[in-house]
Amino acid sequence: MSRVRVAVRRPWRLAAEVTALLVAAVVAFPLYWMVLGALRPAGEIESTEPRPWTASPTLDSFRRVFEQHDFGRYFVNSLVVAGSVVLASALIAFLAATAVTRFRFRFRTTLLIMFLVAQMVPVEALTIPLFFLMRDFGLLNTLGSLILPHIAFSLPFAVWMLRGFVRAVPESLEEAAYLDGASRARFLWRILLPLVLPGLVATSVFSFISAWNDFLFAKSFIISDTSQSTLPMALLVFYKPDEPDWGGVMAASTVMTVPVLVFFVLVQRRLVSGLGGAVKD
Repeated sequence: MSRVRVAVRRPWRLAAEVTALLVAAVVAFPLYWMVLGALRPAGEIESTEPRPWTASPTLDSFRRVFEQHDFGRYFVNSLVVAGSVVLASALIAFLAATAVTRFRFRFRTTLLIMFLVAQMVPVEALTIPLFFLMRDFGLLNTLGSLILPHIAFSLPFAVWMLRGFVRAVPESLEEAAYLDGASRARFLWRILLPLVLPGLVATSVFSFISAWNDFLFAKSFIISDTSQSTLPMALLVFYKPDEPDWGGVMAASTVMTVPVLVFFVLVQRRLVSGLGGAVKD
């Protein structure tokens, strides 16, 4: 009977694996085309008959990117913005998720609904109000004008996701810790935080990608001080309406993608467990 079941399941498993490979190929193809465009010589990029390979790869596009004035500063600014957003949003979301899960207080349900409503508002609709807000606070042309909005936009999703992880931690574990003499702060940082760490990693990935790839806020809030620009703004250097440097655009985009891939590789194990669920009672 078991052999019959295996024989029946194998075609479905094979179909699932083939489908997964096809989906992965479709997702990876834009990345391949981006890297290919960065390695192509100018003549092949401007060709009217593009080919999915190049016979003479070159690093000239990457050389132009790294020789670009202040490109290193843009890179550091992006790291500062993305790193600050990840750390601040993770800390605040962890504390907020613990509060709305473990404590009963007035308007708790209303607060959670407001988190959902905040997710529904398009970022573009809030750009102009945020511009005037940053102007009144004197934060225009500073990295703070990029960090604060991204923290605000990443918190609703992070709090909602971490609620499930905090709720999955048995209350009996908390009571046992208190009986053993642990304070609330000790339980929070020594017991609860390691248990919800996979969820924190999962939310941090989304926060990092959103802040790292941001172009709208960087274009809107960094007006005159180019020393505060981030990497997405560096793409404008290579995009000229009359004669765009597509090789430079693709090379700069490839350089921008590398930190995201490195960050993902470093946290992939905890990310998988974070997306899969939390601890069980």
